[in-house]
Amino acid sequence: MSAQPFNWRHLPGGRSLMTSLLVFLYAPLAILVIYSFNASRIVTVWGGFSTRWFGMVWDNPDIRRTAYTSITVAIMATILATAFAVAAALALERGRLPGLRGLSESLIALPLVVPEIVVAITTLVFFSAIGLKLGAGNLVIAHTVFCIPFALLPMRARLRDMGQSAENAARDLYASDWQVFRRITLPLMLPAIASGAMLSFVTSLDDFIISMMVADAGTTTLPVYVYGMMRVGVTPEVNAVSAILLGVSLLLVVMALLLTGRKPAAT
Repeated sequence: MSAQPFNWRHLPGGRSLMTSLLVFLYAPLAILVIYSFNASRIVTVWGGFSTRWFGMVWDNPDIRRTAYTSITVAIMATILATAFAVAAALALERGRLPGLRGLSESLIALPLVVPEIVVAITTLVFFSAIGLKLGAGNLVIAHTVFCIPFALLPMRARLRDMGQSAENAARDLYASDWQVFRRITLPLMLPAIASGAMLSFVTSLDDFIISMMVADAGTTTLPVYVYGMMRVGVTPEVNAVSAILLGVSLLLVVMALLLTGRKPAAT
């Protein structure tokens, strides 16, 4: 009789431990959302249900201005990161890179491995050394580099899963490389491209460390502005802004998972 493979789900106490860890991680988020509807100005005292703080967020011109900056930077960074990620995915999965594949993969994945504070500091030093002062353009460049690995992951997975049978069949019918890409590869990659774009947008929209380090004066993103608000104390208005960011991020991440056909693991 062959030995059964180890299943961590059958580990004694494993389910309880996992549940406790999930509660510890996500309970603060649930509390933040609940208290964003708190009628009282004192965050820790529940004063009844109210949505007035969301109205105050909408009426705050500084929040609208910084949100517009964040969305603009995120859109530009998403477009550029997605374009670079498509090219990188095709090169890594369909191209010939003798002796360079491992190095290329390591360089592209570097932002995922290196602490973000290190990426932010090195980016700031590099921009200062070359005298790059493009205002919001500095943020777009920094966010693009940081978002490429997030956009690349679902695209590479899609290229691996779909194989090369359809592409080879098109070549057998005398289709050129451009025709194969335009009529076969690109349509099959579209769900992964959309998923990677959404992940890039969320990563750029929620980024704080790189934005705080790289942004020039007058180019303030929403997470940086929220941090400035918290320096004078946590208020229900801060909770409301954070709840909106959390909701947008969760929505886009779920949509990205649905597009790639992957479901969150059951707990």
